[in-house]
Amino acid sequence: MTVVENSKRIHKLTIGVLKVIPMLLAITTLLNQVLSFFNIDWEILGFIGGVSLLPMLFLYVSSYCFRFCEYHRMFLHYVVVCDLITLYDYYIGIPVSAVTLFLINLIITGIALFLILYLHQKHVRCNKEISTSDS
Repeated sequence: MTVVENSKRIHKLTIGVLKVIPMLLAITTLLNQVLSFFNIDWEILGFIGGVSLLPMLFLYVSSYCFRFCEYHRMFLHYVVVCDLITLYDYYIGIPVSAVTLFLINLIITGIALFLILYLHQKHVRCNKEISTSDS
């Protein structure tokens, strides 16, 4: 295998991993919220899916650098919104019950999923129109 072939393989792997990581972060965020509501604390989720500011910034910059579609970034937006709500509630406090806060998180999850599906379908339609106009 030549250096160029190896470089192309690593480039494809990097792009693939960068596309999957936001989805995994969103899943661990949702799982952590649901388990927290039932007073189940799995610290491993924080180690696997917990993201601080600098890695999140890197993921955002990488998504623009590699020209990812907006629906790939929606997973990052979801994680950021959930983290901001959690931080605000932890340090300042949101004057609602645990059930209401859980419902707010579920509503945000539903909105995010709707937008992700909408943007994905829009992207698929645009690619179909481009491919049919090329032939």
